[in-house]
Amino acid sequence: MSAVVAQSLHVFGLRSHVANNIFYFDEQIIIFPSGNYCVKYNVDQKWQKFIPGSDRSQAMLALSISPNRRYLAISETVQEKPVITIYELSSIPCRKRRVLNNFDFQVQKFISMAFSPDSKYLLAQTSPPESNLVYWLWEKQKVMAIVRTDTQNNPVYQVSFSPQDNTQVCVTGNGMFKLLRFTEGTLKQTNFQRGELQNYLAHTWVADDKIIVGTDTGKLFLFESGDQRWETSIVVKEPTLGSKSLDVIQESESLIEFPPVSSPLPSYEQMVAASSHSQMSMPQVFAIAAYSKGFACSAGPGRVLLFEKMEEKDVYRESREIRQDILCLCFSPSEETLVASTSKNQLYSITMSLTEISKREAAHFEYLTCPLHSAPITGLATCIRKPFIATCSLDQSVRVWNYETNTLELYKGYQEEAYSISLHPSGHFIAVGFADKLRLMNLLLDDIRSFKEYSVRGSRECSFSNGGHLFAAVNGNVIHIYTTTNLENILSLKGHTGKIRSIAWNADDSKLISGGTDGAVYEWNLSTGKRETECVLKSCSYNCVTITPDAKIILAVGTDYTLKEIADSLILREIPAFDVTYTAIAISHSGRMMFVGTSVGTIRAMRYPLPLQKEFNEYQAHAGPVTKVSRALSPGTQSHTCLSCACFIPSTSQWLFCVLPLSCLFHRSSKQHLLTTNKLFV
Repeated sequence: MSAVVAQSLHVFGLRSHVANNIFYFDEQIIIFPSGNYCVKYNVDQKWQKFIPGSDRSQAMLALSISPNRRYLAISETVQEKPVITIYELSSIPCRKRRVLNNFDFQVQKFISMAFSPDSKYLLAQTSPPESNLVYWLWEKQKVMAIVRTDTQNNPVYQVSFSPQDNTQVCVTGNGMFKLLRFTEGTLKQTNFQRGELQNYLAHTWVADDKIIVGTDTGKLFLFESGDQRWETSIVVKEPTLGSKSLDVIQESESLIEFPPVSSPLPSYEQMVAASSHSQMSMPQVFAIAAYSKGFACSAGPGRVLLFEKMEEKDVYRESREIRQDILCLCFSPSEETLVASTSKNQLYSITMSLTEISKREAAHFEYLTCPLHSAPITGLATCIRKPFIATCSLDQSVRVWNYETNTLELYKGYQEEAYSISLHPSGHFIAVGFADKLRLMNLLLDDIRSFKEYSVRGSRECSFSNGGHLFAAVNGNVIHIYTTTNLENILSLKGHTGKIRSIAWNADDSKLISGGTDGAVYEWNLSTGKRETECVLKSCSYNCVTITPDAKIILAVGTDYTLKEIADSLILREIPAFDVTYTAIAISHSGRMMFVGTSVGTIRAMRYPLPLQKEFNEYQAHAGPVTKVSRALSPGTQSHTCLSCACFIPSTSQWLFCVLPLSCLFHRSSKQHLLTTNKLFV
């Protein structure tokens, strides 16, 4: 008998497209979505705990925490169906309290949610074309009322309860600001919209009957009992040379990513085109958060404004500017800290006492954890002798992470996109395949510095040998082999007729395995540069290949829903993937454990040799296909292995990391061997 058990350890990443994606559990712990998890992160002690999403989840859409901080609601799409899961945060680990998945009304997905002040009721807004607002007594899974909020397929962005009244709710969207009251089993609108309709992006309650609302044209409104009491406009002036006005913001295309791809709001290019003939631009207010003195709001790219209420007046004045690119804002319970999430998938925080030091100078956010990738990660590698993970990305950066301290060791930005990366076994240098060249670079204490370049454009796979004396780089359907002693190209392996998707070295570096879209798996003898074995199956496009530590069996996964064992040019066994596509594979150094990534974002951990029956543990790490897997021996021990894998979520263009320890218990005679591995999911 054997069992492979996984437990989440750490995650690097944020799913910024999730509505209401950051909030405080208590003064030290924040909650945010990452991968297929919600992460509880202690900002002081730096530990993380995890609330898993649903199995086979395709997308996490919205979050809401109850006012008493006891419950967390997660809206997801699971196998094309909407699901709301309510977790009890007070239990350890967090347990599911209720699952709302049987509906007697039409619904595609729930895009915004809110708990009532007493935490007994849940408000949920569905997406167009239904656009229903549902009022639940969630503990009993009873729908108390349902009403259609829009009939013209306009987007609805946010719903909320009055902070003191279970029966009073607010809904905002494009051309929509509605106050409704629950009475006699129905939700009835209590206000009448007057004047020009606005695109209301966000709102917050600042009192029992007072609401601040922000628009896509930089306007802020104060409504009391549905009547407008105050209005102001946030104007962003184009910067002028030497100007130090607080109204000035340095606009940058790299900072402007509003709105998300799936949003119906204007794109950045549309915004620029609309304002190209004007010296003024209108910032979009995507986030508003209330606190005791007033409220904070995002004010377009690169700016957060604090507004304080003037004494004895329903008027707010701008008191402070904090510069950053914001999608969601949240104050800590004591109001000492303001945290923010951005469209660049970053988490920031600022201490509110700093904003009181000088109210005439802009304060700045700091990273809550560390700088994260802001675009798809294209390459991932681990190191044999150091606890390092290296990644490269379409955000034109290369980063080196430490999976023991859970920190970012090194970061450097470049002018070109990077597609592949490999760490030398020593941990002292890396190979990176950029769009224009292949570069070898030294890892210094505070820098990553190139020392050799090759004219290999857009290499999608590169890999150092286990001994570090060679490295391979893929160029289309050709593999170039280089030495690290004199840095010369000693071999060019030709034979594939399609793009090479994966390469792997055997333990003593005498052979190289390659698999490609042409359905070919080749074993190359590096002494002669010739193919030693070959196995071609035109009906399968291979995603990943690896080889057992004894170099006897090649393991390959591809698009035909199987895992293949190949030896001497023959397919020995084909193990079915059971309704998913295997996308990545790695085997432990001991050869006793194997880890396979799937097209639905799961990791399957199984013993090796593979059993005849369906026997594995499966972990839902992501909502998109796992695309890369790597493993390395942890420093200082022969019984620990680091497994890292990468996952891309196509619908959101996001990549996320998480590190998980896995325990594999083997029973042999009367002895038990416990092997622990660390696993990084992107």
